[in-house]
Amino acid sequence: MQENTSSASESLKAGNRVVAGGIVAIVTILLGAAVFLFMNLPDANAFNAKVERLFVENDDLTSFADIKLLEILAQSGTAFSEVLASYRMVIFVLLVFATALMVAALVFLVTIIALNRRISAIQRSGIQVASLLISREGRAVYINDMEFQLTEAALETLAVLAEARMDDEVLTGAQIEAVISGRSEADCDEAAGATRVKRLRDALGNQLVSELLVKTIARRGYVLAVGKDAIRMV
Repeated sequence: MQENTSSASESLKAGNRVVAGGIVAIVTILLGAAVFLFMNLPDANAFNAKVERLFVENDDLTSFADIKLLEILAQSGTAFSEVLASYRMVIFVLLVFATALMVAALVFLVTIIALNRRISAIQRSGIQVASLLISREGRAVYINDMEFQLTEAALETLAVLAEARMDDEVLTGAQIEAVISGRSEADCDEAAGATRVKRLRDALGNQLVSELLVKTIARRGYVLAVGKDAIRMV
């Protein structure tokens, strides 16, 4: 158990390192791209500087038409600088969104991988049930911190399996039917007990939980995959 805990802790630390490294890499790459883009964008005042040089270097432009043309060029330069400034803001916002999306995608990817590994571990070792409380009055079963509402028939099936587990017994479908119905085992059908187990699994709802909690042992019967000390009935 200590080895499993240590392995899980190491896997968690390794996953955290991967996420942190991935986030740093994403931010670094996009920051480099942002610096490259902004450095290669034209100067917003370049057009205005050219117009200013025209004013300074051409003193003979004194006619009304020449002055009007220079004014138009100056206004065009101002409009160009404003458009370029807005482009810079748009690029900045897009880079921020791209960073956020890539970081979120990385986190989701690592989370999905971690969940898949956890599900695989559960499938290999079964559900680790710390407590299983059967409440006849509330017609419910509490598995760790999960509550499942059951029908009366499903609750009876679970109670029979729980009592058999505490006695280290594996029950066949006919034995389950005999205990619940009160008839002789010879008069009970194996299929009837199997149907009760199927309905119990359906009542539990989650296929992963039900299949691993109520295990089928080939040619022997059914048993709860729960430690005897974890079972309580009220």
